Amino acid sequence: MRAIPIPLTVTALAAALLLTACDSGGSGTGSGDKKTGSTACRISEVGVQVGPANAAPAAGDTGNVPVTVTNRGARCTLEGFPGVTLSGGNVTATVPQDTSGKPQKLTLAKDDTASFTLTYVRGKEADAKSLAVTSLKLSLPGASDSQDFPWSYGPVQGRKNVGDPDASVTALQQAGD
Repeated sequence: MRAIPIPLTVTALAAALLLTACDSGGSGTGSGDKKTGSTACRISEVGVQVGPANAAPAAGDTGNVPVTVTNRGARCTLEGFPGVTLSGGNVTATVPQDTSGKPQKLTLAKDDTASFTLTYVRGKEADAKSLAVTSLKLSLPGASDSQDFPWSYGPVQGRKNVGDPDASVTALQQAGD
């Protein structure tokens, strides 16, 4: 009886299937969005510092709010623009991307930092085209979670209306770049 080739074939086939099932398409490190298996940095797993700002002092002036992200967990990646939403009252407005800079893929080890800048034009108090911003919602590219932060830099001017802020957000950059 030649029973030896059958168990070896079955064993080899089972091992091949097991190895294929273990491949998630990623490196297996990081703390990305669990639904996609990515290694994208999640805002819930990083430290975020908003400011100190170069706030716009008067209506029509431009202000800049730097945001620094510090990885507090396993190695993760940032690729693209952060999501930024301004809210005030019952109005929310998504801040458009400043496409003059091309985003690069950044890999952050534990305690590495990256930053971006929110630039805005200060609006007039109680003006119909100004959004009386009270909070800033941030999300990181490739992840679905977000976090709210207080806004204390005055109203933001709208381009066409209150929901179209005269503001922009830069691509993420590695600290020191």
